[in-house]
Amino acid sequence: MIKKHGLPTKICPVCQRPFTWRKKWEKVWDEVRYCSDRCRKYRKIASQHE
Repeated sequence: MIKKHGLPTKICPVCQRPFTWRKKWEKVWDEVRYCSDRCRKYRKIASQHE
């Protein structure tokens, strides 16, 4: 079993919160940008405010 503190993390560009690697992202971790479907949905709105 993998300890959670040893997993890689990224910062979500929409909500600016850190999120941790998940098993379902194992093969596409380099492509994952958003922490949730909600942030992925609102990415356009967030980019307009920059």
